Amino acid sequence: MTEYWLSFGDYAAVVTAQAGALRELRHRGRDLIVPFPEGGPIPDYRGIIAAPWPNRIADGRYVFDGATYKLPVNEPERGCALHGLAFAKEWTLLAEDRNSVTLSVAIGSTDGYPHALQIDVEYVLSDKGLHSRVTARNTGKTTAPYGVCPHPYLIAGESPLDEWSLEIPARSFLEVTCDRLLPKKVRSVEDHEFDFRAGRVIGATEIDHAFTDIEFDETGHVRLELQDPSGTGVGMTWDRSCQWLQIHTADKPAPAANRIGLAVEPMTCPPDAFNSTTDLLRLEPGKDHEASWSIYATDD
Repeated sequence: MTEYWLSFGDYAAVVTAQAGALRELRHRGRDLIVPFPEGGPIPDYRGIIAAPWPNRIADGRYVFDGATYKLPVNEPERGCALHGLAFAKEWTLLAEDRNSVTLSVAIGSTDGYPHALQIDVEYVLSDKGLHSRVTARNTGKTTAPYGVCPHPYLIAGESPLDEWSLEIPARSFLEVTCDRLLPKKVRSVEDHEFDFRAGRVIGATEIDHAFTDIEFDETGHVRLELQDPSGTGVGMTWDRSCQWLQIHTADKPAPAANRIGLAVEPMTCPPDAFNSTTDLLRLEPGKDHEASWSIYATDD
């Protein structure tokens, strides 16, 4: 597997050509994300770029501009097409230096997605953490449905996830079906166990839901922070390009490792957006779309 090792000050990262994924991110030797082993498959889609759609599409079927399309179902237990097409590909190198790397992948026209895209991801380390930017260009002749998100599992510190404190600056969440995690309706977090606006301990709360009505600041950015009782922590910030946020407490049945990190996925659109069209991007031929986010340690 081709890998790129980045460093700047107290930060170090490893990016893989496989899926254009972030394999490791450390601050002063401490993991800020759940890493995955070198070589072999990427477990739980850790660190990938999910494009040209984030999350899932029910039955892999959708209608776009009056035509019906069928995508391969790669989440058979829920009957969904999950996390796009880019994760299954080897990304090529565009540029690199000691603290940055830019990779690219081409999404070619298929029966289920008859469009052509070039997707670039840039990872840059600085004294403020790791900044990532994804740029998609429609290189084909047809308007393409498009969405994107990262897929890191954040780690606040050495304590169990149940003891971490979480702040989610979002007023609403997307209620989903229990069996397939497909959208039902948007609900307020007010008086609900998913209200983390003031920041509190996660406890036994299980989350695999999208949040919205995000409270961006005057600069058009938002911060999510996760704190360990010891004082260490990790944060993530992003801009208005991502109006949705998937949170997953990584609950797994035994004997799998359970609740080992918190998936934090700023998304340009919600789950099953190819069907609902909610915040779904229409990428015209020759046009670009850009989304960016950063991950940083909070214990400086």
